[in-house]
Amino acid sequence: MTDVERVELVVAGEQDGERLDVVLAEPCGSRARAQRAIGAGGVLVDGAPAAKRAIVRTGQRITLEIERATPEAPAPRADVPPPAIRHEDEHLLVVDKPAGLVVHAGAGHGPGQPTLVDALAGYLAGIAPPGGDPERPGIVHRLDRETSGLLLIARDDATHRALQEAIRERTVTREYLALVDGRPDARTGTIDAPIGRDRRHRTRHSLDTDAPRRAVTHFAIEELLPRTTLLRVRLETGRTHQIRVHLQAIGLPVVGDPEYGAPHGSGPRLGLERQFLHAQRLTFDHPVTGERLTVESPLPDDLAAALAIARSG
Repeated sequence: MTDVERVELVVAGEQDGERLDVVLAEPCGSRARAQRAIGAGGVLVDGAPAAKRAIVRTGQRITLEIERATPEAPAPRADVPPPAIRHEDEHLLVVDKPAGLVVHAGAGHGPGQPTLVDALAGYLAGIAPPGGDPERPGIVHRLDRETSGLLLIARDDATHRALQEAIRERTVTREYLALVDGRPDARTGTIDAPIGRDRRHRTRHSLDTDAPRRAVTHFAIEELLPRTTLLRVRLETGRTHQIRVHLQAIGLPVVGDPEYGAPHGSGPRLGLERQFLHAQRLTFDHPVTGERLTVESPLPDDLAAALAIARSG
């Protein structure tokens, strides 16, 4: 069974100059679905049919018709243990993603490898995939494979749309704990520097890019340690690898980061096999009840052990 859903949105300031299919990737569920919708003539920009490679401008009104398939969610996999649930109600979940698990299948993810979506199948069984995409049902935002911590998951379409809009409007506060090599010059700071795919290394993101997108990261010192600093980091935008790229750019690379970390950083000394980056706190307005919720996650064992060693000097 397929339903047609009509979605209307206005291009935000930070989306100015983006390709239309990139802007529509979230409401459509993926960039490929957005491209199919544009190609089928189901997208209007200011009332006119959109071109395939259209660039959007602030204030433009986009009308989109999306065909939503309604298959049942996939069955749970026995080899993927369910994640810790930090909040649950009939509309949404806040889950605690372990390090080493990708959120959903995509480029670079081997066939058959487990994902967070697989781990959540038991919580979504018997209902149509929220958001209309069975490959990423209910997913509102993402974390890197080796970053642990909290993620919002919608359990119905209306909640999925509302949470995605809240992320776009920056009314969801996402806070991370990051252990970095070095010490900031001030107790608090803001990094406002556009990032995108690196010009020379296509698997990396950086400030040296041909496709810059506005990126803003706020940080505050949580704890000063002998050789490292524990930072509380708050995202204003949510670009790929944003925290890791921004902290490296100001000379404070995340400890244990294999891609953006210091070549002779503190990771091995602290026994880390991944970056010390943990999505520790989410604060948001419940899209149905309006209640202001704050959900927290304890440091995983590997990060807690590394922090204990860092404190000892």
